[in-house]
Amino acid sequence: MTLRLGRGSFVDTDLLVMAIVNRTPDSFYDRGATFADEAAMARVDEAVAHGADLVDIGGVKAAPGGDVGVAEEIDRVAGFVAAVRERHPELVISVDTWRHEVAQEVCAAGADVLNDAWGGVDPGLLDVAAAHDAAVVCTHTGGAAVRTRPFRTTYAQDVVADVRDGVLDYARRALEAGVAPESILIDPAHDFGKNTHHTLEVTRRLDELVGTGWPVLVSLSNKDFVGETLDRPVDQRVVGTLATTAVSAWLGARVFRVHEVAETRQTLDMVATLRGERPPARTMRGLA
Repeated sequence: MTLRLGRGSFVDTDLLVMAIVNRTPDSFYDRGATFADEAAMARVDEAVAHGADLVDIGGVKAAPGGDVGVAEEIDRVAGFVAAVRERHPELVISVDTWRHEVAQEVCAAGADVLNDAWGGVDPGLLDVAAAHDAAVVCTHTGGAAVRTRPFRTTYAQDVVADVRDGVLDYARRALEAGVAPESILIDPAHDFGKNTHHTLEVTRRLDELVGTGWPVLVSLSNKDFVGETLDRPVDQRVVGTLATTAVSAWLGARVFRVHEVAETRQTLDMVATLRGERPPARTMRGLA
């Protein structure tokens, strides 16, 4: 199925890099490096130059922290979305938010995708997406409250079945709200409402989510499951992230939300070539 993300259309063999742009002073990874407008725009420019297909702009970190109200979140992201749209007219812009009020403002400013990392806790977000013909990322959080960490998380049934049922239900609600079917993605939401064992199981069985027919987005970048698996701090998780990226791409994921754009682009290009969907950039060895 052709995937339509606002102004962008992509065939099912396209492996897309979604570059993270945090408009927060307290992100777990960049520690506020792109909170200021100039630094954030430089990050967008760099991501585009390194091969990003879309950017994902967020105004509230996912982890617990200081309260960020609706007005403050809008102030952090809506004007910046408008500035990115003016600077990069053809770039697909996503915004990471769970609030319909924020969704309304960023869609009016030019956003193409609403990346709801908290599993549809605000049903009004889908109405905004439908009204603006925006794409929606339907995530699974296992019922976790917004901005909380998992604590002694268990699933009555198989975790992958729970993820599948959850994202399919969210996708159904998106369709009922009027979101175009070609503009719906599903995301198992690695680490959200899950411990490391859950996340690893979902990853190794990602093909079961791909088999639903909905395009799968994965957000793997430098997350705790990588750190716990390899016993590495946040700033030493790139290798584990890229290994997981390659496996996820091979199993059929289509969109990859990342910090390291250039490295991810090369990883995905290598997977696409190994699958026979992309020719090598050049071939000389043994031909002359």
